[in-house]
Amino acid sequence: MASTDWFRDAIIYHLLIDRFAGLSSPEGLRPEFLGGNLPAITQQLPYLEELGVTALWLSPFCKTSAYHGYHVTDYFRVEPRFGTPDDLQRLIDRAHAAGIRVIADFVPNHCSRSHPFFQEAQQNRHSRYFSWFFFTGWPDRYLCFLDVAELPKLNLDFPEARDHIVSAAKQWLSLGLDGFRLDHVIGPTHAFWKHFRAEITRDYPAAVLIGEAWLEGINRRHFRTLRINNRYIRWLLGVSQDAVQKEYCGELDGVLDFGFRNLVCGRIARRGESAAALEKILSRRRARYPAGYHLPTFLDNHDTNRFLYECRNDRGRLKAAARLQFALDQPPIIYYGTEAGMTHASPVDVGKPHSDLQARQPMPGKRQDAELFAFYRRLIRERKERAASAASVRKAG
Repeated sequence: MASTDWFRDAIIYHLLIDRFAGLSSPEGLRPEFLGGNLPAITQQLPYLEELGVTALWLSPFCKTSAYHGYHVTDYFRVEPRFGTPDDLQRLIDRAHAAGIRVIADFVPNHCSRSHPFFQEAQQNRHSRYFSWFFFTGWPDRYLCFLDVAELPKLNLDFPEARDHIVSAAKQWLSLGLDGFRLDHVIGPTHAFWKHFRAEITRDYPAAVLIGEAWLEGINRRHFRTLRINNRYIRWLLGVSQDAVQKEYCGELDGVLDFGFRNLVCGRIARRGESAAALEKILSRRRARYPAGYHLPTFLDNHDTNRFLYECRNDRGRLKAAARLQFALDQPPIIYYGTEAGMTHASPVDVGKPHSDLQARQPMPGKRQDAELFAFYRRLIRERKERAASAASVRKAG
């Protein structure tokens, strides 16, 4: 049995640290720190226990220049506004004591332009950090995350930069983290991911590595920042979401299933089609992936419209999609607040700055929607019962 098989039966709760608990401000439509923190999440573990989830996915907690954590300024420090290393350790330990695994977002492809290494490289082209980045016209032209100048792209095939990132990942795993959700995996090269996985699994064989291989909002001007296979041919001919997701077989333990989300949003949320018809399509699609390659499913996340917005607050469609999600043989992810009926007023548009704040509003009080919370509890309980039954069969066989 592979040591990451624990992930197959995981039921994951995904939250943004700054927006889930401990907030000092209720106003969520500002791109600012609102006060959410790690100690407050620890205090909310009984809520997650009651819901029944078995894994917690934290947004990035490294020192950062942005509330969401994706603008890293130090890979080896916890963002002080989120808490301390001891706070992180306490959260991990108490979650484990409650039977909840903890994975975290990790952002290798790029850092904040406020990162001191990038600032030094901009000021001195003879700096040891110059080769850590892709300057196309020093000091102010460089490759970045897509075309976001605030996020210079790291040269992860340069050994010093690569080793820095790998060492940071190992530091956090040494605290007891159970794995990573790896941001924008289509940015670094496949050679980097092979090296990264070899290094991580050698020391932490039970750590799961799940990638975000997402194409939304990407067009031909972004292709020079990507390192997917045959990217220039794909620039001409096009590339499918499933094809990109399959690229990381053998390099990562799996990828988030954006293809699943596209299907349930298009067919169930917007058109009201039956889940039964879609289940057959999903079954045929799953057969095209290798066994053992994890495809965690989700209805919404921090970069997309919430599902209730997609289905115009039709809870029947949300429940149909969730039942389908939990019936599949892949780990389901619940984005924080879905079980509380969270939605928003305006759409998320990947081309519109800060429109993603709509999907990142503060978590409301407990039992915001008691009926929906109870519905998700039932789904989780039933899935656990099926998993236990399947485990008994495997053991008997």
